[in-house]
Amino acid sequence: MQTSQKPTVAIMYDFDKTLCTKDMQEYTFIPKIGMTAEAFWAEAKALATERKMDGVLTYMYLMLEKSHAARRSIRRDDFVELGKDLEFFPGVTEWFERIRSFGEEIGVTVEHYIISSGLREIIEGSEIFRAFREVFACEFLYDENGVACWPKNAVNYTTKTQFLFRINKGVLDISDDATLNTYTPEDERPVPFRNMIYIGDGLTDVPCMKLVKVNGGYSIAVYRDDTLAKVQPLLADNRVNFIEPADYREGSELDRTVKTILRKMLLTDVLTDRSAAQTKTVTNG
Repeated sequence: MQTSQKPTVAIMYDFDKTLCTKDMQEYTFIPKIGMTAEAFWAEAKALATERKMDGVLTYMYLMLEKSHAARRSIRRDDFVELGKDLEFFPGVTEWFERIRSFGEEIGVTVEHYIISSGLREIIEGSEIFRAFREVFACEFLYDENGVACWPKNAVNYTTKTQFLFRINKGVLDISDDATLNTYTPEDERPVPFRNMIYIGDGLTDVPCMKLVKVNGGYSIAVYRDDTLAKVQPLLADNRVNFIEPADYREGSELDRTVKTILRKMLLTDVLTDRSAAQTKTVTNG
């Protein structure tokens, strides 16, 4: 159970085009197999349509097939190595510790999480991996020779929502469904939905954005100059609370918005606890 002195706030991020500037496969993996990003994603889309496949499983399948065809190694370390080439939006690399420190200053414990349809192995190889309490993303299963052979976890735009409940209940082991589905009183959950912030970039984040927003948390869509038109409908359709430029530097609009939300969450937590204490006193006579 949370205490009024130190509420926990979870900030959850999509990864591709939210923290890094494009889909993570496009920096190194796709060029190494001799394709353009446009050709790879077009083939993935066509295959998903033809075979009626989940889009995430399709791209994971193509990563293996195209690597075989290009005679490229597909061991875990090879995918992790790709993370070193990711490029992030301004301020991302300093953002997580700065926001955590700000939370400490005002009396809030801030935890950072990734919920992504990208590849966990690539995220592990990035310079920001250690900033997160947990990374929920797609992942390959590896055989006895350490070679990728099967999708271990696939995270699409709807399955992303399960991880909100895992964070809400503190059940971060994705193999533990029993505890996740066991009833837990709201006031015993480590991170109430009202203490959640979800940051994403587009339509694939809508289920998470909406779920967080309707349950009292805050959702933010980030954009580049050329993607503003994509996120404006999310605000107009009441799916997010804010749209902000993908600028994570201190003093940016996003920085100010998130810090203001954290202050409000602290006050809401204090008032909620005070109301509960008074109610308990009256009820017990």
